[in-house]
Amino acid sequence: GLQPDVITYNAAISACEKGGRTDTAFDLLAEMKAAGLQPDVITYNAAISACEKGGRTDTALDLLSEMKGRGLQPSVITYNAAISACEKGARTDTALDLLAEMKGAGLQPNVITYSAAISACEKGGRTDTAFDLLAEMKAAGLQPDVITYSAAISACEKGARTDTALDLLAEMKGAGLQPNVITYSAA
Repeated sequence: GLQPDVITYNAAISACEKGGRTDTAFDLLAEMKAAGLQPDVITYNAAISACEKGGRTDTALDLLSEMKGRGLQPSVITYNAAISACEKGARTDTALDLLAEMKGAGLQPNVITYSAAISACEKGGRTDTAFDLLAEMKAAGLQPDVITYSAAISACEKGARTDTALDLLAEMKGAGLQPNVITYSAA
């Protein structure tokens, strides 16, 4: 009969990631390896994203390490998923290390990258670092979105910086972005 190939497994692992079926995604990854198929960057991106959604930070980091060990170059998508996993797992320092590693590899962080890193700083009580990242993001010509502003405003709240929170809220509205419930509850 027909044997699944890397593309088939990637599609199935990605579907599991989108459907929140982390364990099934790992079963498929193991099955794929057992069948002698080599996971590619797309495979790892889907598996690391599944970890992020499933709250499995350590597994996400193990997969990133395994990926690099196989000589595969992580992409922006890979780093975004790993940084998001660290943010969800309250691993601020690791998130920031990954951001630095990503830049060191010559990859350009995007709005998703910065939003996840700023959110990790907010969760870790690193208000100043959150603002440094917001400034760096703007200096790189990236426009913060509602998620970025909400994370930065939450960092203000944790850092008792009410005036800065209100300034960010005004800046957000000035950029034509509509604050949401999370933004207002943070401010």
